[in-house]
Amino acid sequence: MNQPVLVRGSDAEVLGAVPNRTWLLADAADTGGVMNVVRTTLGPGVDGPPPHFHRLAPEMFYLLDGRLRVLVGDDVVVLTAGDYLLVPPGVVHAWGTLAESGADVLIVKAPGENRFDYFRLGDRIRRGAADPAEVLATQEEFDNHFTASPVWTRLLAGEPERAAVVDFPGSAGDWAPGGTED
Repeated sequence: MNQPVLVRGSDAEVLGAVPNRTWLLADAADTGGVMNVVRTTLGPGVDGPPPHFHRLAPEMFYLLDGRLRVLVGDDVVVLTAGDYLLVPPGVVHAWGTLAESGADVLIVKAPGENRFDYFRLGDRIRRGAADPAEVLATQEEFDNHFTASPVWTRLLAGEPERAAVVDFPGSAGDWAPGGTED
């Protein structure tokens, strides 16, 4: 890849509805496999995907605005505007907003793999056009391996009013297909 990649915000595919939206900015096919880039906004008290890890690539979070709570291994950190977090491959993570604040976050995986179809599947699940269990069949394809996290489960158990943008299997607590993956 030795060509610049420019994606105008007005040209990005946008999934979801205010306040929970995802902009598909650049997939691996667009960047010669260098990276995958999305921007996501979440309203207050909303969860992203349940605990998962990526075998192949780190995932970078840059918080543009608001506050984002992120599970990183056995720790939970709160990011505020301007914070950067790199989650190495193999580290279990999950994320969501706090009850009092939404978030606007730029998410980059590098090296990239094509993941736009993963986000599109999530959007179809959100709209009721796909079964949440369909995401299970995509774990290898999108290097998104769901697993259990007692830390995240305990945290969410104290906040029953939380909502999931996409009702992935187990979004409300611990979940691992057939047990925890290593």
